[in-house]
Order: sequence, then structure tokens, then C-alpha cells
Amino acid sequence: MKNFFPSESCKETQLNAFNPQSWLQVERGKLSKFSSQSSSSILIQESRLLSITAIPKSLIKVPEPPILPFFKPVDYVEVLAQIHEELESCPPQERSNLYLLQFQVFRGLGEVKLMQRSLRLAWQRASTAQEKLIFGAWLKYEKQGEELIADLLASCGKCAQEFGPIDIASQLSADLNTSSYEAVVMEGNETLKTVIFRVGDEKIVCDRQKIAGLSAPFHAMLNGCFTESLQEDIDLSENNISPSGMRLINEFCMTGGLGEIAPNLLLEILIFANKFCCERLKDACGRKLASLVSSRDDALELIDYALEENSAVLAASCLQVFLHELPDCLNDNRVLEILSGANRQQRSIMVGPASFSLYCFLSEVAMALDPRSDTTACFLERLVESAESGRQRMLACHQLGCVRLLRKEYDEAEQLFEAAVNAGHVYSVAGLVRLGYIKGLKKLWSYDKLNSVISSFTPLGWMYQERSLYCEGDKRWEDLEKATELDPTLTYPYMYRAASLMRKQNVQAALAEINQAILTLSPDYRMFEGRVAASQLRTLVREHVESWTTADCWLQLYDRWSSVDDIGSLSVIYQMLESDAAKGVLYFRQSLLLLRLNCPEAAMRSLQLARQHASSEHERLVYEGWILYDTGHCEEGLRKAEESISLKRSFEAFFLKAYALADSSHDPSCSSTVVSLLEDALKCPSDRLRKGQALNNLGSVYVDCEELELAADCYINALKIRHTRAHQGLARVHFLRNDKNAAYHEMTKLIEKARNNASAYEKRSEYCERELTKADLEMVTRLDPLRVYPYRYRAAVLMDSHKEKEAIAELSRAISFKADLHLLHLRAAFHEHIGDVLGALRDCRAALSVDPNHQEMLELHSRVNSHEP
Repeated sequence: MKNFFPSESCKETQLNAFNPQSWLQVERGKLSKFSSQSSSSILIQESRLLSITAIPKSLIKVPEPPILPFFKPVDYVEVLAQIHEELESCPPQERSNLYLLQFQVFRGLGEVKLMQRSLRLAWQRASTAQEKLIFGAWLKYEKQGEELIADLLASCGKCAQEFGPIDIASQLSADLNTSSYEAVVMEGNETLKTVIFRVGDEKIVCDRQKIAGLSAPFHAMLNGCFTESLQEDIDLSENNISPSGMRLINEFCMTGGLGEIAPNLLLEILIFANKFCCERLKDACGRKLASLVSSRDDALELIDYALEENSAVLAASCLQVFLHELPDCLNDNRVLEILSGANRQQRSIMVGPASFSLYCFLSEVAMALDPRSDTTACFLERLVESAESGRQRMLACHQLGCVRLLRKEYDEAEQLFEAAVNAGHVYSVAGLVRLGYIKGLKKLWSYDKLNSVISSFTPLGWMYQERSLYCEGDKRWEDLEKATELDPTLTYPYMYRAASLMRKQNVQAALAEINQAILTLSPDYRMFEGRVAASQLRTLVREHVESWTTADCWLQLYDRWSSVDDIGSLSVIYQMLESDAAKGVLYFRQSLLLLRLNCPEAAMRSLQLARQHASSEHERLVYEGWILYDTGHCEEGLRKAEESISLKRSFEAFFLKAYALADSSHDPSCSSTVVSLLEDALKCPSDRLRKGQALNNLGSVYVDCEELELAADCYINALKIRHTRAHQGLARVHFLRNDKNAAYHEMTKLIEKARNNASAYEKRSEYCERELTKADLEMVTRLDPLRVYPYRYRAAVLMDSHKEKEAIAELSRAISFKADLHLLHLRAAFHEHIGDVLGALRDCRAALSVDPNHQEMLELHSRVNSHEP
């Protein structure tokens, strides 16, 4: 049932088993759930829109691309492979650091889901309580804003996975070195069985050997060559211990534990225990005090004692409170002083060997708040101090260099970028070149510096993008074209070209084409180096654009939706949201379009707004069902659909139930139920946009059931109400009827009608001969260079033609900007085929970093690994 509803988004289409190229059969599996697509295609659209917007020429200035504070190795595949290899053989205590490094690699690639998985693995493989609390707090921080999902799961009787506080006292093992004095405790003065400690006017009688067993100093005092070893009465009045405290210490010696004790007495005993090196007593006090830490005020009150008296368990408990209150607690100067002012020894007490992980997390939070702040700089300074390996140093120095550059602290930034480059981080050269130009060096110096980088390493898009900043005219344009060719995820080249083209446009015509999609994708978006809010610009030009009635808007939406113009549809919906129209359904439509454009975060925001503005209980339940479904809780989404239907039979509730059932059931027999649900949906009132979608999905179910006549009827009926995407389903029916030409022509109709037609070209390529297929896939790459199937196809064709180097180079083009499992899998197979065992092993390891459980990849890795020299 998983394949009943093919995606209509810009995600990769699946390979069909009938594809003749044998090399493409290397990848029979479903695309990894962890693969993600950059939103650059959205930014490309935005840039095209900007290029025709009427704006005074004085404002047409594209800001230079920022130096990103990310780990960006020249060959990320090699780094991922190294990490995977090290994970196979490293001791357990090193695994979390390696997963953290893997997280940083994926962060530099913009692979959000892979980042989250690496962070989760760092948490799962943590070898100390401190690592566990750091990564647990980090995961909790990353899940901010998901409270609604947890509440919805709770309403279904299911608990969301929480990363709440851990019991530090139970997880942090006591590392107590007491054997040196306990082993010889019975060799002391056997004539004196007791010792009387005087504290002020009170006397406390204690078992001499039990007290001697507390620590080496007490053993030496009571059983060694000191005067006290011959005394029965010893004065402890000058040691900051009260009579009550001393009695409790004696009780601990007799019982081995501490009962219910007031916090002030626990602190007194802790200080005494640390002074006399009573490790077991100190550990017991620390654990008791740790159990009392439940708020920020508690933590602030006790953290100084923990650090002063070297109590790791108490310090970790206090730290946990601070980390679980991020980012809010960074507004508390008392917390900042502790976190930023801790010296090396204090950091060791708080987190043991996990200092680098701690300041990675803290600097991430601080940079998200304000990368120019003193707090960010201070945390990154601690990160540099905490770095132990070369890879940690290059990351820390580069990040702090980026912050110093933003703060215009140019000398310090230069030193840090140089340190990062010397450690092997080539991307930091971009920072050095920017600084050289800022400091007055000629553009030619910067240009030559980047020339040297391009000639010394495999060229990457950012290298040409940076070099373009130091040349003019055609040279700049050529460098930016090359940057886009090598890395289509870079947004600056599109923005620069758009701004250049804007100057040549007719202003009045441009005003009529203003597109508000950027406001939907990011409501707070600001243009022109942050000087103008996009919403403000829209207000300024609104008077020049014809205003539509609600009826006009629905007609425009129907027209644009039918012509597969997702950006245009978003624009219409945004205008409708300003009217008195029902907002729940509009936000829901907005979320559907954003999912097609592969903007899941923006889509979820719209879906939550749909729930917030739902006009009825049954409508709200539908949106809650989609929220649960889209966050991976399919069964719970199904339950919400059923609740909605119990209140009112509606199109959207039946549609949701059909969709969720098809995805959650592995039983082919449930297809009849799905058909029935979609038929029920079609009987309910709805507009033609949604009914066309239901007919399209119903056709897909019939195709999978081999009911081709019924499928064709569904697709034809969908086309009658202008559900243009139904051409794709009808083409599939033609193909299954062995009419490849009809399938090709059907897809041609979709291409002609669709405004966004890269996916249509890709699908049509399956229904034609090799030369036409190659032409269609070249068009796909021009329209949407982030789609990876064309690279795989071209590589397979080259491999069939025995052009192994060219085939591998074609895959490498896409791999350089996209960590895609199937690209890596195919290149590994190519390497194995030509006998390059090391190359194959490298790609296998990198691919398993993307999806550790991919069965075919595991088999290939095992096979290749057995041949490693």
C-alpha cells in the first residue's frame, strides 16, 4: 500500500523496474526517509520574482554571501567515510564525539534530518552521564515548538519521546580511590578503640578505625606518626564543622549512608569531606544535594559549592537545569557568568571530558540568538580551548573566526581563519580573502588566492562564488555560472543574476507580476541587506496591483493550481488570507503547496495555523490528523480522521483516512477499503481542486490493483475538472497497456500545461528512446539541478558505454552538493566494477553514514570490505 499515492511534490520520482539500464537496478530500494532536498529551488523562484519587481535602482544591491560558520570539508565523502571507519573500531567513550563531528558535516551540507539523526546517535551512544545530559538537552532544544505534537499524541494515548532530565546521581558512577588507606586501616593503634572529637564545647565519641577509614589524611592522623595517633581527645573546632555535622559524619562511618539531612548541613559536610579527602563521604553528600536541585535558583545556589568542592555529581545536576532551560537562561547574567567564565578545571568538574560537546551546543544556541553577541564569542572561545583533535580545532577556529568577522574584529578573525586553514579547513580561505580585501589588499591578490585554491583542490561551487566577488563584468558572470553548475544549492549566484536582470525590466510590467510567496515561506523575511521588510515592500506596491474579489481569487487559484504553478497559487492564497474568507481551509491549502515545494517546516507552520483557525471541531480533527501524519505518527493520524468522521462525514476526513490507511497498512487486501474511503470522499461536498486530487489517488489505487480501465476513468474524470497532474497517471496506464507512444504524448500534454514541469520531463523520459530520454533529463537538470535521477541515468548510460571515468565523474557532480544514498551506492558499485576497492569502500562507508540500515548497502560494504588490501 505504500506506493498507492505517488508524490506530487518535487521529490525524486522512483525508478521503475522496467528501466532497461542494468546499472540503475543497483538501487531497487525506496528512497531513504533521511534524504532531504535543499530549499534552493524556492530561492531560485524568489530570485526570479525579484528580478522583475519594480524597486528603485539605489536599492538594487545584493549583499555578499556570508562566510558560513560550518564545517565544510573539500571532500565530505572522505570525511564521512573516515568517521564511519573510526566508529567501527573506536572505544565506546569516543563514539559521541564522532557522531557530533558527523552532525557538523551534515550541517555544512544542509541535511537537517541527517543532522538530527547524528545528534540522536550521539545521545544514544553517550558513555558518560554528562554526555547524556548534554545531548539530551540539545535534542530537547531542537524539538522546541513541538509541544502541540506531544499534546496531540497524548490525546491519542501515546507519549511522545521526551528528552527530559536524567537522574544524574544514579547514572554518574562514583570513581573513588580509597584502597590505599582502607587496605591498611587495621594496622593502626590497636590500644585506642575510640577517639573523641571536640567541636567547641561538645564532644563526639567516634570509632577510631571507622574514622581512619574515611580518608588517607584521617588514617595518617589517627594511625600514623602524628601526635594525634596517641591522643584520645582531638580538637576539631578550627575546621568549620559543627557538632551536628560531626555526629552525622560519625553516623556515616557506622552505617555507610546519610539519612534525611538539611541542605545547610549537607554543604557543611561536603566542604569538610573535600578538605580531608573523604571521597566516599563527599560523593554521598554530592548525591544528596544533587537530588535537591529542581530549579534554576537551586542550581545557581549550589553550583559554586559544587565547583569549589570538586563535586562532579552536584555540578552536573546544576548544569542540567541550565541546559534544559535554553535559550531562556542565557538572559540570566548569573548563568552566563558560570557557563562562560568556567576555567578548564571547573569545566572538567561539570562535564568531565565532554567540554567540547558542551560548548558546541552552547555556541549553537547563542549563534541562533545573536551571532555578534559577547555571549556567542565567549562560548566559542571556550570551544577553541576545549578542542582536542585537529578536526575539532578547525571547526572551533573557523566558527569563532566567522563571529569575529561579523563583529569587525579583523585581526583576531584573521588569526583564527589562518589557524583553521593550517588545521586543514580549506573553506576558511574565504574568510582570509574577505579580510585581505577589507584591509586594503587589491582585488587581484584575492582573485589569485582563490585561483590557487581552485587549482590545488577539486573545484567546488563556493570557490567560484568567492572568486566572483573580486572580478567584474563577464568574468563575474562566468564564475557565478560555474558556481551554480558545481553547486546549485548556492543562492547568491541566482540573486546576483536576478538583480542584474532587474535593471533591464519594464517596471510597470514587473509590478503586475509581484509574487508574495516569500512572505508565506518566511513571514519575517527582510530584503536589501535587512533594510526593508518584504511585507513593507508589498504594501508600497500594492496600490499598483489590481485588487481581486473573493470570487476572483478562487478563480485565479483554480487556474494556477491547474497549471501546476505552486508559487503563483501561494501568492493567491496569501491575498485571500487578508480577506474575510475562512482561514482554516486556506492555511491547509497553503501547507499542501509548501509540501510540494519541499518546505516541510513552513508547511507544518501553515498546518498548525489551519488547526488554530479551524471553523469546527471535525475540521480541527482533520488538521490534527495531518499534523500527526506528517510527523511520522500515521496510526494516530488515522485515529483523528475516524474521530472527525464520527462527528461529520466530510471530504477531508475520508481523504485523510484513505491516505493514512494506505501508508500504515502492509496488507494488499486493504486496497478495497481505500477505494471505498475515496469514493466516500468524492460523495462529500468539496471543490474541484481537492476532488481532482482524490480522483487521481483513486486512479493510483486501481493501477496497483491492475484495474486499468477503472484507473483510466478516474484519471480522465480528474482531467475533466482540470487536475492537470492526472496526465501522469494516465500516461502510466498507457504504458502498462504497452502503448509507450501514448504515454509519451500524455506526458507531453502535462509538460505543455504545467508551469513547474521538471518532474514531468523526468517522468516522460521513461517513455521514450535513449536520445530523447537524455534530452528530457538534460532539461530536468536545467530546470531543477537538485533532482538527482538525471545524474544517475546519465552515469548508467556512460557505464554501459564503457566510459567508466566519465560515469563516475557524472555521479561526482551531484555528490559534491548532495549527500544522496543512491548516488553514493551507484558510485560505489562503479568503483567495485573497475576494481577500485578503496574508492568503493569509501563510498560504502559514506552511504552508510547517510542510512546505516540500508540492506543492499550493507551487503555491498561487506563484499567490498572483504577485498580491502
